[in-house]
Amino acid sequence: MSTLPFPSEPAALLTVSRLVRMVKGALRTALPERLIVVGELSNLSRPTSGHLYFTLKDASSEIRCVMWQSDAVGMRFAPTDGLAVLATGRIDVYEPRGQVQFYVSRLEPRGVGSLELAFRQLRDRLQREGLFDLARKRRLPAIPRTVAVVTSPTGAVLRDILQTIRRRYPAVRVLVYPVRVQGAGAAEGIAAAVRGLNANAARLGGIDVMIVGRGGGSLEDLWAFNEEAVARAIHASRIPVVSAVGHETDFTIADFVADVRAATPTAAAELVVPLLAEMIDALDRGRGRLVRASQSVLDLARSRFAAVQRSEWLRDPVGRVRQRQQQVDEVSGRVRLSAAQRLARARAALHEREVRLARVRPEVLVLRRVARLERMMFRLRWVYRQNALAAERRLGAVWGRLMACGPRWVAQRDTQTLDHARQQLIRAEAACRAGLHERVRELAARLEAVGPAQVLRRGYSITRRRRDGAVVRGPDEVRIDEQIITQTAGGEFDSRVVDEGSNDPRP
Repeated sequence: MSTLPFPSEPAALLTVSRLVRMVKGALRTALPERLIVVGELSNLSRPTSGHLYFTLKDASSEIRCVMWQSDAVGMRFAPTDGLAVLATGRIDVYEPRGQVQFYVSRLEPRGVGSLELAFRQLRDRLQREGLFDLARKRRLPAIPRTVAVVTSPTGAVLRDILQTIRRRYPAVRVLVYPVRVQGAGAAEGIAAAVRGLNANAARLGGIDVMIVGRGGGSLEDLWAFNEEAVARAIHASRIPVVSAVGHETDFTIADFVADVRAATPTAAAELVVPLLAEMIDALDRGRGRLVRASQSVLDLARSRFAAVQRSEWLRDPVGRVRQRQQQVDEVSGRVRLSAAQRLARARAALHEREVRLARVRPEVLVLRRVARLERMMFRLRWVYRQNALAAERRLGAVWGRLMACGPRWVAQRDTQTLDHARQQLIRAEAACRAGLHERVRELAARLEAVGPAQVLRRGYSITRRRRDGAVVRGPDEVRIDEQIITQTAGGEFDSRVVDEGSNDPRP
């Protein structure tokens, strides 16, 4: 077997650049100009330049790939990690690093990658079991006292969550449960943390809400949150769970099972705690409305009381009593006059009878006249007694009415009426205050729920074209390389359109 001689002279020595160029030339000579490679996408990256950088791998090997922006613009689908593809291109060497790379000119999907397929199968199975039902999802407490955070203790996620909570609502207590969020055993650790916090919630003083999350990464990096153990633990949690895994475009099984999904860990912190300044402003506004309403009720009560004070009975009660006394005197005078008149008529009649009797001589007529006179006297006495009794009854009734209109009784009755009115005013004021408090709380909750800031804090955003400021409602309203502005709860940032987008609602 022959061997090549090793160059021993200085002229035969090779520099690194020369060696890399030789390798590059050898590859171009030995390999076809056009290759079609089957593999699975991983570590996909698309910077603002529009170029695609990713790894194409199979069960035993992988190779770094580059797809220039001019070739990537024509793709009809959005490449994602775990997607099996057919990549057409050529092999070349990246000279600054001496790295062999596959320069892709065309990319076509080929089925579904293994991780993506596992994700979809688990998602569909858990959905059939009802783990994603909206009916079982709970609302987060408006003002939590204790928040538990399950995440890595060394990442920036924990720092962002703690800073956001401290800035928005420093009165809340935060419990940190450190776990691994990537690699072997990460899923079991996350599930154990969720179960442990539920089991020890009472011993820890109560936990109102739990944040489970980590920062962004590839599909492999986030895979711990796609494990069934984590999904089962979140579903069994008695504590409301907020999932904050990766970036806004990342979706995991934990997001579907959790009570609330946050686009980012920072957004999760904004969801679980209120903004203290907004709460104080709302309370101040409610207190002002309550004070104004109470003042209106008091003013109305005062005006009504003043109207009662101006009434005739309270203004001159003695005068009204004297009027009643005068009416009694008038009735008594009429009764006495009627009795005197009847008696005078009876006496006149008697005198007439006596005169007529004196004129008649026979004793029989005298006796008959005497008998008749006795009968008349009897009827007269009976009528007089009846009239006297009727007059006494009328006088008693008038006297009773007079006593009922006495100043002491009237004052006592009006005092009771005023006490009753005062109690009614006190109860009305208390009911009004309670109703106003409840109305203030209801309006504050509704205002916070429907406010634009709350919508943005739930992870939504508003995108506008820079050239005219119009809101973008679909991918057909923008052009490639057009500048756009995206408004979020944390502020605005500029972007450039590198793809016409897709209407595929795939997570």
